[in-house]
Amino acid sequence: MESFARKNDSAVSPCLWVGTGLGMVLILSLNLPASDELRQSEPVMVSPSGTVLTLKGAVLTFACLDCMGTLTHPPYEVWRDPHSADDGEKTRKRKLVMHSPSSSQDMGDHQFAVICSEKQAKVFSLPSQTCLYVHNITETSFLLRADVVTLCNSVCLACFCANGHIMTLSLPSLRPLLDLNYLPVTDMRIARTFCFTNEGQALYLSSPTEIQRLTYSQEMCDNLQDMLGDLFTPVETPEAQNRGFLKGLFGGSGQAFDREELFGEATAGKASRSLAQHIPGSGGIEGVRGAAGGVIGDLTRARIALDERGQKLGELDEKTASMMASAEAFS
Repeated sequence: MESFARKNDSAVSPCLWVGTGLGMVLILSLNLPASDELRQSEPVMVSPSGTVLTLKGAVLTFACLDCMGTLTHPPYEVWRDPHSADDGEKTRKRKLVMHSPSSSQDMGDHQFAVICSEKQAKVFSLPSQTCLYVHNITETSFLLRADVVTLCNSVCLACFCANGHIMTLSLPSLRPLLDLNYLPVTDMRIARTFCFTNEGQALYLSSPTEIQRLTYSQEMCDNLQDMLGDLFTPVETPEAQNRGFLKGLFGGSGQAFDREELFGEATAGKASRSLAQHIPGSGGIEGVRGAAGGVIGDLTRARIALDERGQKLGELDEKTASMMASAEAFS
């Protein structure tokens, strides 16, 4: 990070903060070229500053706050495509983007350095290196993970303890904000993969193929339903199956049809004129009467024929009865 390496420094400079397993913090000064200087042949000079800070337990994380308490992100280099044709003829210059306000304008003579170990957290004032706040997080257990995250337009120190407690501390005052028992560490996979992210969230691998996500922010919990997505797999629409006659006659479910859909002119269209055609007959009313008389005569003849058939059936029954009587007499 860009900070004050020594007590007598008047400006920030690139530094490498090194934390050891015994709670020792060493600050190394880096002699980097200026942003407009292309120095690729000479090596970067690294020298110890002589500053040594001590904590209880192994050091886990570092963070740097400006004089207003805002998190200072490490400088980064803008990525450029090495195979791009636009910058082929231009001289490539490495330019670092600095986030520290103290490097661009005078906003105060100090910074806050946040250091957290397995047992305690400390906040130092730079460049005086005065320890402003100390908080002993745990005595019987130890921390597995600690991160400085942003939450509700502020920053806090989020810690995950080996006994399953999740704790948050305010920065830079290290005032306890949250302490809850979440999950005892029964699997080393959780201890190795647990991490905190911004806006009150945390992640860890609950199994080799599953990620568990949790939140300790009420605002995030209230908006959780709006942020959930839908898991779907795009598939092609299958073609409609041909409906068999027997399936539709016996086993098919009844389909509801609309009368307008079946008989209406809007969807079915007007009937063709060739389906029904009026052919006028000869004779007018007299022809109709004659045709009606002919039909009546046919009906009369049919009725007489039915009567005659009934008489013949009756005679047949009588003959059958007499034959049965003579047969019995003969026997």
